Amino acid sequence: MFKSIGKTFLTGFITLLPVILTIYLLYWLAVSSEDVMSTVLHWVLPNATYFPGLGMIAGLVVVFIVGLLMKAILIRQLFSFGEQILYRLPLIKTVYRAMRDLFDFFSPKEENLGQVVAVTYNGMEVIGFVTQTNEQRLPESFRGQDKVLVYIPMSYMIGGFTVFIPSEHVRPLKMTMEEAMRFALTAGITGKNVS
Repeated sequence: MFKSIGKTFLTGFITLLPVILTIYLLYWLAVSSEDVMSTVLHWVLPNATYFPGLGMIAGLVVVFIVGLLMKAILIRQLFSFGEQILYRLPLIKTVYRAMRDLFDFFSPKEENLGQVVAVTYNGMEVIGFVTQTNEQRLPESFRGQDKVLVYIPMSYMIGGFTVFIPSEHVRPLKMTMEEAMRFALTAGITGKNVS
């Protein structure tokens, strides 16, 4: 009886946790945006015109405008110049470059998406993502070999391994990056691809 109750409780917990975490993340983003932007809006607008939620709306507008501005070559060049300054600052350069590379890898631009592959190792296959196809961007000691750079995510963890592996041990898969990442991070428990 207690085993059945525990199993039911665990099923309910596993069902609700992703929903709660997603809602909490959205709530945190909304509240943070409201807090930051409301301070700015109180300086610009009279108190009579401000209403709760205006800060969140202003935050969304700012994000959209930044997205539009990044389409302009001049703005991209200015942003790149600012990034070069960040890349020279101790500690900040390490954290910022790692975050920038991670977000660039998962950005919606097609050229940044890595090919989803199966990597064969000692008779086993694991899901991975080809992260670099341009040999000139690799360290010099890795160039001139018939190998590819592959990121292998770990299940139920944030992180993974980057391996330099012979290309004959890599097989392309017909999966989107989202499907492959979901499958790998959940250890294949879902067993299906949810759109």
